[in-house]
Amino acid sequence: MIKRIFLIVFVTISIQLNGQEKVKVDGVATVVGDNIVLESEIDAFKQELIQQSGGKIEISDCEMLEQIMNRKLLAHHAVIDSVIVSEGEIQQKVQYKTDYFTRQLGSPEKMLELYGFDNMKDLKDELYRVEKEGLLIQKMQQKLTADIDITPEEVKRYFNSLKEENNLPEIGAEIELSQIVLDIKPGEAETQRVIDRLIEIKKEVEDGGNFKMKAILYSDDPGVTQNSGFYTIDRNSPFVKEFKEAAFSLDEGEISEPFKSDFGYHILVVDKIKGKERDVYHILMQPKIDDDAKDRVRDSLIKYRDQILKLEITFEEAVLKYTDDKDTRLNGGVLMNPVTGDTHFDLTRMDPELYSKVSSLKEGEISDVFYDETREGQKMYKIILLKSKTEAHTAELAIDYVKIQDLALQKKKTETIEKWTDEQIEDTYIKINSVYLECTFKSNWAKN
Repeated sequence: MIKRIFLIVFVTISIQLNGQEKVKVDGVATVVGDNIVLESEIDAFKQELIQQSGGKIEISDCEMLEQIMNRKLLAHHAVIDSVIVSEGEIQQKVQYKTDYFTRQLGSPEKMLELYGFDNMKDLKDELYRVEKEGLLIQKMQQKLTADIDITPEEVKRYFNSLKEENNLPEIGAEIELSQIVLDIKPGEAETQRVIDRLIEIKKEVEDGGNFKMKAILYSDDPGVTQNSGFYTIDRNSPFVKEFKEAAFSLDEGEISEPFKSDFGYHILVVDKIKGKERDVYHILMQPKIDDDAKDRVRDSLIKYRDQILKLEITFEEAVLKYTDDKDTRLNGGVLMNPVTGDTHFDLTRMDPELYSKVSSLKEGEISDVFYDETREGQKMYKIILLKSKTEAHTAELAIDYVKIQDLALQKKKTETIEKWTDEQIEDTYIKINSVYLECTFKSNWAKN
């Protein structure tokens, strides 16, 4: 279950952040620089952390408050040090989250209900604030640790220290995967039908029809019930290239010709030009794929799988010859883990859908042909090869050197940030609610 992490709390705060006046902190746990921490945030972050760990982490309110204060201190000094976070980066993360949760929950309405918001704009404004702060913290941490490196001798010493403490990490079962993907494409007649319908709608609007109403009635955009196909964009917004090119090639009130993107076919109208921004309405239509097209693609992939099993062609040769996935076509179909950036997947942390397809495979085995679909609506059939599998084990330096190196480097970076934190606390305005002054913090937040 996804936790509600945005809470509406009414507080009365009068703050002069130059440190000359006291702060009334009704409903406030602490103030760090220009940032406040509401008491409600402590519980919200705590519950989020517990959920993410599967209930394995126990953390007190005092420990959680210190973690939050560490984040607020980083965010505060990121602003002071003019750390730059682009509008495009923030909007991309906001769009990804709204798309992801809409897909997981089934509709924008369910997402709004979950987070306790009345409309998508307010939810996106809150997500914007959260993602901006997160990026500031991330970039400040990167700035503080940019020059930190670690030597093989330091890695060895770190490993030996863990071994002496009987604290070597357990490495979970990991696998490497390769895939062959065949896209299911609509027929030419169906594609032309969609283009013709968009041209017809364009003409109806030019003859006096209401574009907004047409979007509500006909658009396949999943967010249309909330925003009527309306978006405000600039050139850094996380929209596909074709969408931005169309929006910035039109005058105010002008409607585009139909254009294609990975999502389908669109028309859009520029409602208003506001400096570097455009207010636009759009209609998305996705050509329907009939059962015959699906059957043809599935049967083809079954045939290719049989060729591999009969050793008529290697998996890597089949990838190069047949796959439609441009991201893996030239590397033998090998999948990259989006979280770690390498080719290994922890079986206990995999996407549940992918896990269900590969968990029963042995090394060198190929999955059955299965159907899949991207968030953009692209439909496809796949097969997956389990390239390698490493069973769960206690870490060994020779086998798990890269993981031990990463842990040692992370420890060194953490120590650097902790030292910086202790130094900055002394020169940063901090006010802690008396309720939390009894906490035992690692750093001198109370400035005793």
